Amino acid sequence: MKNRIKVERAIKDITQQQLAEALGVSRQTINSIEQAKYVPSALLAMKIARYFGKPVEEIFSLEDGE
Repeated sequence: MKNRIKVERAIKDITQQQLAEALGVSRQTINSIEQAKYVPSALLAMKIARYFGKPVEEIFSLEDGE
């Protein structure tokens, strides 16, 4: 699953740590999601999208074959 978290963080000028604290997860979780090593739960994906004020579909998208 592809995501735009790194781009959205850059727009808001926040670190992985700041995002993690706002969402109640670890910085490592955010890093793993950004690198597509971990697919977040639906709840976490919705929290991330809400944090950035965008629909989930604008933050996350399926890759070919998924």
